[in-house]
This record gives sequence, C-alpha cells and structure tokens, in this order.
Amino acid sequence: MKLKVIVLVFSCAVFSVNAQVKKWTLEECVLFAVDNNLSIEQFELDLETAEIDKLDALGGLLPDLNANTSASNAVGFSIVPGSNAPTTETTFRVNGGFSSNLTLFDGLRNFRRLNRARMNAISNQYRVDDLKDDIRLNVANFYLQVLSNKEQLKVSQAQYAVTEQDVKRTRELVESGVVPRGDLLDIEATAATQEQQIVQNEAMVTISLINLAQLLQITDYDNFDIAEETFEIPPSEITNNSAKVIFDKALSFRNDIKLAEANIDIAEKDVQIARGAYYPTLTGFLQYNFNYSNRNQIPDANGELFIPSFTDQLWIFDGIAYGAQLNVPVFNGWTARNNVKRAKIDLKRSELQLEQTKLELETDINQAYVDVRTFSKAYEAAEKTREARELAYQYAKDRFEVGLLNAFDFGQSQARLDDARANVIRTKYDYIFRLKILEFYFGLPIRLE
Repeated sequence: MKLKVIVLVFSCAVFSVNAQVKKWTLEECVLFAVDNNLSIEQFELDLETAEIDKLDALGGLLPDLNANTSASNAVGFSIVPGSNAPTTETTFRVNGGFSSNLTLFDGLRNFRRLNRARMNAISNQYRVDDLKDDIRLNVANFYLQVLSNKEQLKVSQAQYAVTEQDVKRTRELVESGVVPRGDLLDIEATAATQEQQIVQNEAMVTISLINLAQLLQITDYDNFDIAEETFEIPPSEITNNSAKVIFDKALSFRNDIKLAEANIDIAEKDVQIARGAYYPTLTGFLQYNFNYSNRNQIPDANGELFIPSFTDQLWIFDGIAYGAQLNVPVFNGWTARNNVKRAKIDLKRSELQLEQTKLELETDINQAYVDVRTFSKAYEAAEKTREARELAYQYAKDRFEVGLLNAFDFGQSQARLDDARANVIRTKYDYIFRLKILEFYFGLPIRLE
C-alpha cells in the first residue's frame, strides 16, 4: 500500500513538472530570439559606441577649457617672475592659469566628422535590423523543421498502431490455419521496422528541438517544447508578382541594401574629411595666467618695497592673452594626399559592395521564386502519390486478409505508403518555408496563420 502511494505521489510530481513546461509558439520564438540574441546585443553595443562618437564629433565644434598650475623652488641664480629682478636666494614660485582654444576653420573637417558620426549611427542601426531579419528567417526554418519532424513521428506512431492490429489479426489467421506462419513473421518484422522508425523520428524531434533552443539561447533542453500547432498551406498571392517586381520592391526596404548605401555615404564623407587636410587651420585662443613668488616685491605708498600676500599676488601679477593661430600645410610627406587616395579606394570598395549586395539579393529572390514553384509542384505530386499509395495499400490489405496476398508484398505496400506520407510532410513544410521567404522579400511579416 505504501509503495502504491509513493508511486502515485511521484507520478503526480512528474505530471506537475511536465504541466509547467512552456509551449512556445512561432511568434514567441521569433520575439525571444530577437530580444536575447548575443550577436544582436554585440551589434547594439556598436550602436551605443556610434552614439558616443556623435558626442565626440560634436565636442570638436566646441571650445575647450583647461586649467593648469605648478609649484617649484629655484635654488641659485634665478629671475623673480613678478619684478624680473635677479636673485641668488631660494625662490618659491606658484604659476597657474586657464586656457581655451576654438578651431575656427579646419577645412570643415570637424563639421563633416559630426555628419559622419550621425551616418555611422544610422548604418549601425541598419546592421542590427539586418541581423534581426536573418534571425527571424532562421527561427522560422528551425521551428518548421520541428513541426515537420513531429508530424512524421505522429504518422509513424499511427502506422505502427495499425500494424499492431495487423499482427494481432494475422496471428488469429495463423492459429486458424488460414495463412502460413511465415506471413506472421513478415508482419512482425514490419512492426519491428516501424518501431525502429519511431525511435529515429523521436531522436529527430529531440535534435530539432535542441537546435531551436540553441538558436534561442535556451539551455534547459529537457523543458523546452513548441506548441502543438498544425499549419496548412497558407493562401498567398505572392507568385502573382514576377521575381523582378519582388526584387524592385525589396530594394526599397531591405536593411542589407540600406546598410550598403549608408556605407557609401560614410565613405564619401571620409573623402571630404581627408581633403580637408589640404586647407589651412585657423585656431583662436584665450589665456588667463597668474603667479606668486616669495621674492616678488612692490613699493607701498611710501615707496618702501614689500612682498604682497599670496592672494594679492594672484591678481596683481595676472594677465590675459588672446589671439589666433594659422597653420598652413606646405609639405607633410604626402600624408594628406595618400589619405585622400585611401578614402577614394574605400569609397570604390563600398560602391562595389552595394552592387554585390544587390546581385546577391536578386539571386536569392530568383532562387526563392523558383523554389516556391518547385516545392509547390513537389507538394502536389506528393499528395497525389500519397492518395494513390493509400488506395493501393487498402487494396493490398483487403487481398491479404482473404489470403490472396502474402505478408511480404503487403509489407512492401505498407512501406511505400509510409514513404509517401513522410514525403508529403517534408514537401509541405519545405513549401511553406520557401513561400514565407519569398513573402519576406516582398515586405510581408513572417506569419503562419
């Protein structure tokens, strides 16, 4: 009695744990993958860095402000800073001040660096969005693979249940002497083969679930599963558009195209920045300085010399300097010229990358377009084959039950039906995925309703 209670409690505990396993839908998987992918998080850090670069570029347009101070002892001959009088006594000095510099003109390089930083932030955003697009497609592909494997498992389990009934019926026929015992052995062999197929399909389901979980970066494989969903071929009019129409529309919104175009804009700005080194640089400056020395002497009202206090000397011996400095590049070892050449090469490389990206996109769209038509026909052919195999199987079963067909030929008919059903499932989900890829290139979100 105690053993039964323990088993019952354990069974309830297992059921309670299994009941808490979350069943993930496709939409939940896509959202979770986008929000938790490590590569996206790394790219988003690059995006944050780009925002900091914008602040750096903006700071280049503003004046700087610096403070400085120093204290020293001079032993031996020296000049008193306040009075410029020579002395050989030990002199204690304190110097300090504030300075500010502002670049008035540098060939517009600072202004263009700010524009470049803004472009780079936009480029990084396109980069993140393009990665998210790839992740959405990968998640949909892995999710559909799990569904396909699960459906194949259900088909093999259902067929095994039918075969068990055939084994039972054949055993009765053997015992009654209607069919030979060899037929029973053939049916039992078929059942064993189907049982082995069930084990293989269970392994495929487990592996595909692990692959999906790894894509979502979920490590609790034992408690990861997807919702029990069954998707039929969704209605779609995407093939009413030609591959050229789909490609032209994809050019207007695809993030990989926008990224390549943004990189061209950045490269053009780099050329302008490099050319700015040809121009003179004009810098304005403002300085305020003060000093103190224990040897500074000034006359009082009676003409007697005395050393002012520390605070008095700070304003007595202070001064302001301001002006502008012009630097004209004459020769710098061809550095400026070579930098311009490098920037032009990078611009050409970015232009070629845009053309390469367009070519790859056009190739992918044409391939997806052909795949949709191909898998559509493959699915229709698989359905027709399955229907024919089901009729042939039913006919073979009827003949087998009356002893007009041996067990081997009946098993072959059953195996052909199993293959036909599995092929329908494979081609069905292959077709759905290719259809969704083509719709995705057309700007439609990934949905399987």
